Amino acid sequence: MTTNPTDYAHPEALVETDWLEQHLDDKDLRIVESNEDILLYDTGHIPGAVHIDWRSDLQDAVVRDYIDPEKFAELCSRNGIGPETTCVFYGDKANWWACYALWAFRLFGHKNVKILNGGRDKWKAENRPMTREVPKFPRANYPVPNERRDKEIRAFADEALAQSREKKPLIDVRSPGEFKGEITHMAEYPQEGVLRGGHIPGAKSVPWKMATKEDSTFKPASELAKIYLEQCGIKPGTDTIVYCRIGERSSHTWFVLTYLLGLDNVRNYDGSWTEWGNKVGAPIEKSA
Repeated sequence: MTTNPTDYAHPEALVETDWLEQHLDDKDLRIVESNEDILLYDTGHIPGAVHIDWRSDLQDAVVRDYIDPEKFAELCSRNGIGPETTCVFYGDKANWWACYALWAFRLFGHKNVKILNGGRDKWKAENRPMTREVPKFPRANYPVPNERRDKEIRAFADEALAQSREKKPLIDVRSPGEFKGEITHMAEYPQEGVLRGGHIPGAKSVPWKMATKEDSTFKPASELAKIYLEQCGIKPGTDTIVYCRIGERSSHTWFVLTYLLGLDNVRNYDGSWTEWGNKVGAPIEKSA
């Protein structure tokens, strides 16, 4: 990849609202809504969109982990998603939960994934069609993936610690207050039981929303390169780990680095601060 890009590395990973409205009835396309507010879908959604709940659909009900390959295959099958189906993800909050769902699909090896640029907010702002009708699609036969790609795009606490000790890139995408340790959760969000505030030693603060414009679309490639490659010092060929609170905001940054800037060695530490801030003996920095 170039360090001064003028175009996204994988422009095919984004679709615009105009394009999607013209392809709502494509048989090989499945629109997937995933929001922070799990009740939002029922108030109205893009025609033909299925709802995948980041918590009840993608996460194990008992162990803090993702569902297993068998349950992923069942999730896809009942939503009419086959292994070759192109999934276009969108949602609220400038697509951070949509990126989380996309990252989870990539965790199971689903290749044909895209993000609706601007997400739900832009679609509604442009007065594009919405419906409360829940679509019904013929059941698909999704084969059980051989494995989850945990080693490829996911990081665990011991790997984040090694990254810190080796002084390799660690990107904290939370708010500045969370990074500094002034607060342990986002403003207007409930306290999630984190015992310590701060950040992983050596991490750099790059809030996830720096990658988006006011209309929730992504900034141009040249601006993203300045933020992450120039100012943050991420270099192609160097392993990078991103993290936040539970892995949802960092999924957004993972998408930016992987698909828009073309880095192929970025992993998401989904345990993030709700694990690190409670982990006995985990080193913590508090700084400006």
